[in-house]
Amino acid sequence: MWLRFKWISTQLVGEEYSVKVLGLVGSPRKGGNTDLLVSAVLYGAGAGGHEIEKINLYDIDILPCMDCKGCKKGNFQCALKDGMKKLYPKLEEADVLVFGTPLYWYGSTAKMKLMVDRLRPYVASKKLKGKKTMLLVPSEEGADACSCLVCMFELSFKYLEMELSGKLLVQASERAEVKNQPKVLDEAFALGKTLT
Repeated sequence: MWLRFKWISTQLVGEEYSVKVLGLVGSPRKGGNTDLLVSAVLYGAGAGGHEIEKINLYDIDILPCMDCKGCKKGNFQCALKDGMKKLYPKLEEADVLVFGTPLYWYGSTAKMKLMVDRLRPYVASKKLKGKKTMLLVPSEEGADACSCLVCMFELSFKYLEMELSGKLLVQASERAEVKNQPKVLDEAFALGKTLT
């Protein structure tokens, strides 16, 4: 289920423009730490007058990349027929992509990795070039345990010519544990509010 929020800025300077922020939740736990962190960033972005949308990747059928290389020629589109066909236009329309995943074995969840692998068409088409990204990661061991995952995302964003504009690495693993960490949720909200 996709959840749509929209705030329209009351301050108009020249032409009205609203940044589109897409939150990608790579956790199977709805209402869990990752979901709450992504929501807090989106609420902050919404409070800043931006258009926001949240997508739970576990609600989308995402097949693994088959390395057919079809996306490297012609119209640079993936040949697989699955839920990514609906997600690709959302990724392209967004100005900011918020990636949220809990830490699983010092990497992302399998669902998040499937989605990242399927970003391959954008290497050739460059349709994600210049977009801002944010990375949100709750983990049992805290920020120090996230270095491999952060490196994977940083290298992937660089390869796709996207900019990592913020990250929040939080110590939390029990369901909805961040609800008891108001400073963390405030920090996530502030990250979203600072988007331009």
